[in-house]
Amino acid sequence: MGSLHDGPSEMAHFTASSVRAPDAVEETFPLTQIPSASANRPRISTSGSKRQKQSLNWLAKFRRAVTLMAQPEKRIAKAPTVWKSIQAIVFASWLNVLLVFIPISWAINFVLPDHYTLIFVFTFLAIIPLAKLLAFATDELSLRVGQTLAGLLNATLGNAVELIVSIIALAKCQLTIVQSSLVGSILSNLLLVLGMCFFAGGLRFSEQGFGQSAVQLNSSLLTISVIAVLLPGAFHMALQGQPEYDELSTDYNILKTSHGVAIILLFIYASYLVFQLFSHKGLYDDDTGDMQPTKAYAGPNPFRLHRTRRNITDGETVHSPSSTHDREAATTLSRPADANPDVEPGTNSIASVETEALEQPSMNLAVCIWLLVVVTVLVAVTAEFLVDSIDGLTSSGLINKEFVGIILLPIVGNAAEHVTAVTVSVKDKLTLSLGVAVGSSIQIALFVIPFIVTLGWIMDKPLTLLFDPLESIVLFLSVLTVNYVVQDGKSNWLEGMILMCLYLILSVTFWYYPGTQGIFPNC
Repeated sequence: MGSLHDGPSEMAHFTASSVRAPDAVEETFPLTQIPSASANRPRISTSGSKRQKQSLNWLAKFRRAVTLMAQPEKRIAKAPTVWKSIQAIVFASWLNVLLVFIPISWAINFVLPDHYTLIFVFTFLAIIPLAKLLAFATDELSLRVGQTLAGLLNATLGNAVELIVSIIALAKCQLTIVQSSLVGSILSNLLLVLGMCFFAGGLRFSEQGFGQSAVQLNSSLLTISVIAVLLPGAFHMALQGQPEYDELSTDYNILKTSHGVAIILLFIYASYLVFQLFSHKGLYDDDTGDMQPTKAYAGPNPFRLHRTRRNITDGETVHSPSSTHDREAATTLSRPADANPDVEPGTNSIASVETEALEQPSMNLAVCIWLLVVVTVLVAVTAEFLVDSIDGLTSSGLINKEFVGIILLPIVGNAAEHVTAVTVSVKDKLTLSLGVAVGSSIQIALFVIPFIVTLGWIMDKPLTLLFDPLESIVLFLSVLTVNYVVQDGKSNWLEGMILMCLYLILSVTFWYYPGTQGIFPNC
């Protein structure tokens, strides 16, 4: 039995060594004797291949996100020529009339350097149209990118004027001007701009609604920034009554505390951008679930000088045109703008669809970028002359630095935003108005202030979050008031009047407030 069992095996070995055996014979080889091509290859770890696949998937997702950010929502029409782009810049706003004050302010600065009041007034007027042109260039650049990147551009360039003025004042060690101008910018947006939006919209509508969740979240972010401003003041006051109080060591500890808090605030702002632009960007749309309806007045509008053809019942959420022109515009908007009467109902021509999908820019890309560069340089030079004239202006005693920083300087950077916010609020786009007013305040509180403190750290300037005590208290009370006003998700003209009157109260207060001297160590 053993010889019969071994015969086929020996024959298989013989045939395999002399002649190529058939498949049936090859299958009789043990698996360990068959040379495998994979045996000579290096073994690859399964976990390593999984990590490589995950990294490739992450890179693919990142590239796709970048592509979506750079891709505009609507197709861009053919860009205008350079000449038409320049014409669009000239006729962009009536504020361009004030551009004549740029050469005038520069000439006075060099010819009459001791006339600080004239220099301040003319540079003040010159920066206002520059801020408007900067906003115009930012909007044109935003048309060419996606909604996410457009929001990031607006967030970065929206407060460029305030940032430039603060950097120049920091370089010249005008620390009081830096702090007061930033606090004044927050107060101006929260009280004056938001109050004017509520008041202007309330003259046309009985109640205007907005997204309640987004506004409450923004209020929470503002509260965090106010706490960051109040804590160094409480730190300073708590140590002043101690017997072992040392001013030098206390200032040093407050400076180091401000540096750490500034980094944390910058992290919060970065998280806020991710939340607003990526993870929860639908929360800031007009069609959110918690959007309160807008209600018209019962009967004729008491603020309207003429009556419309029909009375509007109370609670009606359809926006009523205020004039014949608005009525025609509303009728036009309800139909396709390029509807073809020759086309049968229910069908659309290809040309009309293509026309609706195109976005017509006012400038070409090269002119837009050059406008951003030129306006930024003009703002920087003019703002330097403005900051240089503040000491001479306030030395006369007719006006103090607190009023200049809290009230006057914020008007320079926020003038264009004021006009935009009020204009869109009358058109019942209150969510956009809140984005301009409250969003700009968040940018100042969570980005510009900690960035300037960090920049002062780099430049070895002793800028801290220890603000003037009255400024800190006023900022806290203003944020508290705005939280009460917006908590119901509705607005009316009286709420706007309250906010504007509060801003006037603060203006009168800071007109007579001399400020706290010696709050900062020497630069």
